[in-house]
Amino acid sequence: MKYRTDLAVEGVNYASDSNGIKQVKRGKAFKITEITIENDNHINTIGKGKGVYITLENEKLGSFSDSYKEMALELADELKMLIPEGEALVVGLGNEEITPDALGPQAAHKVLATRHLQDELSEGEDDFLTSLRRVSVFAGGVLGQTGIETAEIVRGISKQINPSVIIAVDALACSEISRLGTTIQISDSGISPGSGVANTRKELSQRVFGIPVIAVGVPTVVDMHTIVESLAGSKPERNMPNMMVTPRDIDRLTERTAQLIAFAINLALQPTMTFEDVRGLF
Repeated sequence: MKYRTDLAVEGVNYASDSNGIKQVKRGKAFKITEITIENDNHINTIGKGKGVYITLENEKLGSFSDSYKEMALELADELKMLIPEGEALVVGLGNEEITPDALGPQAAHKVLATRHLQDELSEGEDDFLTSLRRVSVFAGGVLGQTGIETAEIVRGISKQINPSVIIAVDALACSEISRLGTTIQISDSGISPGSGVANTRKELSQRVFGIPVIAVGVPTVVDMHTIVESLAGSKPERNMPNMMVTPRDIDRLTERTAQLIAFAINLALQPTMTFEDVRGLF
């Protein structure tokens, strides 16, 4: 690829041809672009293999807007289309001590864990709680903190609890500055933690785990070489040092986008809960 990006909506701009790539536009609270890649022929050009990639754009994503409820409900509806029935494992990827990489852990902390309720509550004790879908939540840091690949940890957890789906939340990288903190990407193709900052770890995907892996992410960084190249129209000098650039209000952006994603995940996984029910969790 010409530019470093985790977003399929940016990547398709670099495809040598559009064969096997379909796009559908929709959305109310968000500008939504659904991209379906029918094969793996475009991996070398756009960095994305076969799968569905749904991009939701709203410039007020990182703030508390009047359309927050509509945004949460619409994001939940998009997630529902990809999430199968059955027990779910929600994984927050990233390093909570580094703000641009804290999206996954912060979102995971706000997802309602319910797997234990049916075992701990007696039959008829609380019909509402025991009727909730079984959900487990995990955010275990990164390789540098644990010495263990996240994929290895998730594989071990999955073998123990046997979920029907894994939902992985992570910070992403983009190539357009305007997409920082304004874009959410949902995909059924899984994710490779750290890919956006050229620190790719073992992937989390259906190919690896044998069950659907739904990836949810927001771009929080863009590398400086990409900025220079996109603005100047030419590649920077080879000896120019590179670095990752993030918005100055990244702490607020990460906190609020993590909350919105967690809000939508709770609504998508627990259809018996209303917006007001989920709001009471925060």
